[in-house]
Amino acid sequence: MKLKKSFIALGTAVVLLGSNIVFSEPGSESDPLVTLSYVNRSIDQIKTYIDDKLNSNTTSNIGFEVVNVPKGQFLIANAGTEIILRSGTATAVISDLGGLTDVTAGVDLGKDHILPQNHLLIIPRDDGRGAYCKTDAIFMVRGEYEIR
Repeated sequence: MKLKKSFIALGTAVVLLGSNIVFSEPGSESDPLVTLSYVNRSIDQIKTYIDDKLNSNTTSNIGFEVVNVPKGQFLIANAGTEIILRSGTATAVISDLGGLTDVTAGVDLGKDHILPQNHLLIIPRDDGRGAYCKTDAIFMVRGEYEIR
């Protein structure tokens, strides 16, 4: 008799739980139902957002600035700044940690080395490196710098 009552109780429980599953509403707040078009639209919005962010960051400060430096003045640049001497005569200003990187020639320019015109030079650190102008000079500069 106990076994029969246990089967009846178990059967009733299964029927009640099964009816909750069968009659539950699809797309409820706890289990939302979405369409493929909604997912595709959301993905397109995310792609557009990412593309806009990438484009706005990569287009800022892309070009070189023309900088005139008078005779006897220094052009001191921050780390990562690129300089190209277009006209005039200037020498390398270095630090104890090294000189200026001449990317065009593939060499490191030492103290008082005359900067070659039209060579891409990179300042590797924020430690006072740059150029001293022996004559009026024109540089193309991309990055942060100051004239002293």
